Amino acid sequence: MHVVSRTPTHPAPPIGVRRVLLAAPRGYCAGVERAIQCVEEGLELWGAPLYVRRQIVHNDHVVRELESAGAIFVDQVEHVPEGATIVFSAHGVSPAVEQAAEQRRLTIVDATCPLVTKVHSEVRHYAARGFSVLFIGHAGHDEVEGTTGVAPDAVLLVETVEDAQQIQPPQTERLAFVTQTTLSVDETAEIVRVLRRRFPEIEAPQKEDICYATTNRQRAVKAILAEIDALLVIGSESSSNTRRLVEVARSGGLPAERINDERDIYEAWLEGVETLGLTSGASVPERLVERVLAWLRERADIELEVRGRLEEDVKFNLPPSIRRIR
Repeated sequence: MHVVSRTPTHPAPPIGVRRVLLAAPRGYCAGVERAIQCVEEGLELWGAPLYVRRQIVHNDHVVRELESAGAIFVDQVEHVPEGATIVFSAHGVSPAVEQAAEQRRLTIVDATCPLVTKVHSEVRHYAARGFSVLFIGHAGHDEVEGTTGVAPDAVLLVETVEDAQQIQPPQTERLAFVTQTTLSVDETAEIVRVLRRRFPEIEAPQKEDICYATTNRQRAVKAILAEIDALLVIGSESSSNTRRLVEVARSGGLPAERINDERDIYEAWLEGVETLGLTSGASVPERLVERVLAWLRERADIELEVRGRLEEDVKFNLPPSIRRIR
């Protein structure tokens, strides 16, 4: 545990917060670091413009900074000039998107997180054996779109416990489930319990699909809930793992709010809050955490305690399309 005390240096309306518990791990995971590096190195290798399908990671700050460096974000590969280079986001794409890119003779840099690729492989494996696959995830998320597209005729989406209780798969003899990588650990466990109760023979991946970073960040928040009065979670609305961190606190009975950065903080949220918890989603640069801490220090003499360990030992290699020419 690291303790630091700071005194405000700029006049600002005072707040009652006296202590901040900064959860660790937080911020960038290995998949996010790899995806951002793919764009940065792509810009160095091929120059601007470099096209990226959808948000490379779900953080508005990161996207804007890469745009300023020459990245152009597009919704579909059809918006990319023929023969150009395109980077697929960390959330993965369906085979149909890959085929569309190849038809346009695009050079592909696949920045899909290897843990998402693992889920794609599981779906492909089950579908090839004639299984129906229950995919636990959230409709509309880029990862869900890409994973479902691996075997659209075999995959059925399960979003909630209620869905698990009501879904009627076309067969139960050959049935499996997989999950999105950025879900609530507790809610997913409840959905799985329902599915196993209804379909005792259902098959599952050998290793769970919720990624280490999502699990670690939720565990870090749970570890401080008993000591804090409220929680701020830094991250974009589009970030699934960020929203899950807010849910973890709220399910524990604590007020929690998601913010993009310090400009989103309403001081009314902090009324009656003496000990504040702070964390960030897996696609949030640490500099945004420092900006929030600076905002707090301008308004209170806070004691900062870092809880947990920030370091995670997971590293992913860059995709071959970049490694070959680095």
